[in-house]
Amino acid sequence: MQTINVHDAKTHFSRLVTAASNGEEIIIAKAGKPAARLMPLAETKPVRRFGALKGKIRISDDFDAPLPDALLAAFEGR
Repeated sequence: MQTINVHDAKTHFSRLVTAASNGEEIIIAKAGKPAARLMPLAETKPVRRFGALKGKIRISDDFDAPLPDALLAAFEGR
């Protein structure tokens, strides 16, 4: 974590944003007192909604039935 004054932060803002996006935390100080913190954003995970695909996907009734011998042989390389 580094502390930088406001004037230097304005001068080197692009560099500081790059450093923050790479995981570094930067404190911006005004008159020697910490005033703001520049840090990377936490990645947001998409909200998972159960049942969102209901009615859009169909699974065959024989989904878990044994494979035909010819297809099974092809998978096994025979």
